[in-house]
Amino acid sequence: MTIKEIKKELEAAKHPIAKSLHHGTGFKVLIMGFKKGMILKEHKAHISSKLTVLEGGVIYKEENRVIELMQYDEVEIPIEVTHSVEAIADSLCILSQGD
Repeated sequence: MTIKEIKKELEAAKHPIAKSLHHGTGFKVLIMGFKKGMILKEHKAHISSKLTVLEGGVIYKEENRVIELMQYDEVEIPIEVTHSVEAIADSLCILSQGD
């Protein structure tokens, strides 16, 4: 019940909540929950990644682009590029990583 757990933890959270939904050899799938205004601070992806919005909306920012993502939108995250994510609404996202 990963998504239900995230939604419950978000009630008292001050930062985004991330939990593993599934993983295996060379890949992982995370669910991330945000309350409006929460920011996943700048970081880099070290493997091929894609962020998909399941509910709500977020702003994905990297060095030379800013993309508003709403429900069901997705973005490829380049390897070793600094980026951040800010929730513009209460949101759930799926992050898939691997080849």
